Amino acid sequence: MTSDEQVKASHRNTPTSDAFRAFIASGWATTDAAPVPRAEVAEHAARRRAALSRRFPGERLIIPAGGLKVRSNDTDYTFRPHTAFAWLTGLGFDTEPDSVLVLDPRPDGHEAILFFRPLAPRDSEEFFADSRFGEFWVGPRPTMREIEQRLGIGTRHIDSLPDVLAKDAGATVVRVVRGADGELARLVDETRAQAETPASVTQQHEADEELARHLSGMRLCKDEWEVGEMRKAIAATHRGFDAIIAGLPEAVGKERGERWVEGLFGLYARHDGNGIGYETICASGDHANTIHWTKNTGPVREGDLILVDAGVEVDSLYTADITRTLPVTGRFTDVQRKIYEAVLEAQEAGLAAVKPGNKFSDIHAAANVVIARRLHEWGLLPEGVTLEQTLDRESGGWHRRWMVHGTSHHLGMDVHDCQMLLRQEYMDGELKPGMILTVEPGLYFKADDLLAPAEFRGIGVRIEDNVLVTEDGHENLSSAMPRTADDVEAWIDRVRSGAGA
Repeated sequence: MTSDEQVKASHRNTPTSDAFRAFIASGWATTDAAPVPRAEVAEHAARRRAALSRRFPGERLIIPAGGLKVRSNDTDYTFRPHTAFAWLTGLGFDTEPDSVLVLDPRPDGHEAILFFRPLAPRDSEEFFADSRFGEFWVGPRPTMREIEQRLGIGTRHIDSLPDVLAKDAGATVVRVVRGADGELARLVDETRAQAETPASVTQQHEADEELARHLSGMRLCKDEWEVGEMRKAIAATHRGFDAIIAGLPEAVGKERGERWVEGLFGLYARHDGNGIGYETICASGDHANTIHWTKNTGPVREGDLILVDAGVEVDSLYTADITRTLPVTGRFTDVQRKIYEAVLEAQEAGLAAVKPGNKFSDIHAAANVVIARRLHEWGLLPEGVTLEQTLDRESGGWHRRWMVHGTSHHLGMDVHDCQMLLRQEYMDGELKPGMILTVEPGLYFKADDLLAPAEFRGIGVRIEDNVLVTEDGHENLSSAMPRTADDVEAWIDRVRSGAGA
């Protein structure tokens, strides 16, 4: 079917006459051409690109932002760029879909070129007729000049990218972050095949994976600007939790009270940041014992605990990841407090292990000892199993029935940051200043768990904070959010009395 036939067959009625085109292109005010200030992040991003350039000299590196993904028919999910692209450019929530950063090899390093779809002129059909990209439909995009001034990166139209990919393809090693944009990865593969590069397809894909893994590892230690963005995300998350506490009484009795709580946090996340950093967990009662409960379809009942695991992602795409377990009535019962304080003790042990020179795995090991000891003291481990036996990594693990997840993960632009690293670089990696990670032990007693004491069943508790490794230890970046049982109760009292956090 020709394009004219498609227009006639479409249910849309878009005028296409020359007279209409001339009319819609006329009568617009001149766009302000004021200089765009250089973004604060621009110099940090330039240093990151320079470090990447030194690691892969003489090679062409392709880092896509990714494209839009269809949600339903002709509607798309909200676009979020690939983390590696955002980290290397400094662009965050305002990245244009299908943008691509290319580090093109030069004798003295690399030239950074940002390929994207710039603002279209108003005499173009895209301006008024393209519902996916057109200014009339989704708003204006930046011009090339604006991006260059803001980020200090050279720009080109996305349509010229294939020519750059093909340039010297047979003589230049080309690497692409494959997971960011499948279509672009296929184009790179086609270019390689046409150039008859000496490397096999398997070798080429391994080279791509090496690039992606290296980029993941480069983000392990945050610079001062990144730590500042994390502080913003955590402060915004704190405000969101205040709103949850204030709104809990209204959530009680609603058929889907958990979603009421989720909506309250989402309101603050969208207002104070770009949105939520991951699907919010609002788990009341027994739902707290499902580690990733994101359906949030349940009621919120008086007397229950509600476990809220949530984080605000700010415009730069750095996200917090914080969990608090709150008594809906404002007061813990004796049994709830007993379990809560055991988890808090485990978290304190994990926090104490966060210091330079320790291994990342030491955090989980420290928290695990406390969890196992408490379960052993409560008589929950199988008869005859000692504390030492359950803590044996090869043959033990009985206590993991009630805490099945790890205690920590790296945090930054991704809620589970730097995940492409190999085990020896991640779990066995050494903690260094600038790393930001979570510490989040828990205890989970499902309502149908016949091996748990009857009074424990239906109670789930997790406490999670975001921690910066410092030169001499650590800083709990989310320490302003109360953690002890007494402080949580006082926090609820203050918020509900209107006194704030």
